[in-house]
Amino acid sequence: MNTDADVQTLPPELVAASRQAQSSRLPYAGGVSPLEAWKLFSDGDAILVDVRTTEERKFVGHVPGSLHVAWATGTSLTRNPRFVRELEARVGKGAVILLLCRSGKRSALAAEAAAKAGFENAFNVFEGFEGEIDAQQHRGHGDGWRFHGLPWVQD
Repeated sequence: MNTDADVQTLPPELVAASRQAQSSRLPYAGGVSPLEAWKLFSDGDAILVDVRTTEERKFVGHVPGSLHVAWATGTSLTRNPRFVRELEARVGKGAVILLLCRSGKRSALAAEAAAKAGFENAFNVFEGFEGEIDAQQHRGHGDGWRFHGLPWVQD
């Protein structure tokens, strides 16, 4: 977990997220909204890592320039046992990373696993790419990266 000295070197959005995480006793550095994540990513203050499956990225869409390290694979969402090693190989443990999944749940688990492995600046992107499922069993109508009109592309 970040110390106060570590937190001071982060952008203000992440300082606030880290302090909130500490007070909430989150097992990872903290979380940010999709809008905050886009600002941090586009300003070059953080690396955006999509933890969804390859299939989700291809058929649902993804953020241009984001990295991909799958937390789980296939349609059965089989947990990727190499996730932390692959993440470290792609970004290094010292990087400031924003983890994005479909709704913010898998990315929270990924952030927790990363934090346990020594990534001090692993943040979750709340709401995810598609947002939470609504009463009509649909996503993207009330929250999520796409709902907020942030940049994305589809193969």
